[in-house]
Amino acid sequence: MARKKIGLPPLDWLRVFEAAGRLGGFSAAAREFGLTQAAVSQRIGNLEAWLGRTLFVREARGVSLTIEGESYLPLVQDSLRALEHNTEDLFGTSPRELRVAGLSSHIYALVLPGIPRFLTLQPKVRLMTDSVARRSSLDEEKTWLQIRYGRGAWPGREAALIAKEVLVPMAAPDIAWGAPLIDQRGERPGWRDWARSAGVEDLPPAHVSFDSMGHSIAAARQGMGVVLGSVPLAAGNTRAGQLSSLDLPALETREGYWLTWPEDRVRSKKQRALIDDFLTALRG
Repeated sequence: MARKKIGLPPLDWLRVFEAAGRLGGFSAAAREFGLTQAAVSQRIGNLEAWLGRTLFVREARGVSLTIEGESYLPLVQDSLRALEHNTEDLFGTSPRELRVAGLSSHIYALVLPGIPRFLTLQPKVRLMTDSVARRSSLDEEKTWLQIRYGRGAWPGREAALIAKEVLVPMAAPDIAWGAPLIDQRGERPGWRDWARSAGVEDLPPAHVSFDSMGHSIAAARQGMGVVLGSVPLAAGNTRAGQLSSLDLPALETREGYWLTWPEDRVRSKKQRALIDDFLTALRG
């Protein structure tokens, strides 16, 4: 194919080529842009004529990128992404709202204390929260910015650590070791794990059992016994003097509390700055 042009091809042709290469076909690219397949084929044909190179192999079962097409695709994607980001940074409006989803206990313990500092850093931004009942619900939650508990690895999502999970025996000020234990069910290490780590052989009995760390901490705050409490989630209670860590070993875990978002969602410097300020506020 003879080269006819030198320089930058029309942006519309490049966008269609990027979609066809990314999605693996002209039909999929046509659906993305609301075009006909013939219109997509024409734009890509125009691009190939401009470059003097064949970018796709046309076969009865579909199309596939040529070696030159495979080499060109990431260059086009990087250029389009940079153009989008720089346009947003230069001409886009600053975000006016930040919405975050998480378990109610995480919103209460991690977000609420940081709101004053966040609003000091971002006084023109309105902060909104969405509570979910179960961690599994976060996968279906439409709110893209989320607080999650785990090890920081979720496919397709970036994650920034808010606080590591550390478990410590804690109780109301008038409750001492030897009082009944508050049992915490779930994936966190429990009292037996703590006992093995701390070298404690005999544990007091447990009279109540919860499947929520928030409920377990609330029970300890009401004097029901000693909880193996989450240091990050109980921080507000300990600062207020409602709970005290006992003079016993802490148990560090491999989990933590993370602020997460889809990999392709935070696109501009302004959005990134907003997330950074929110993280600063959450980390205290």
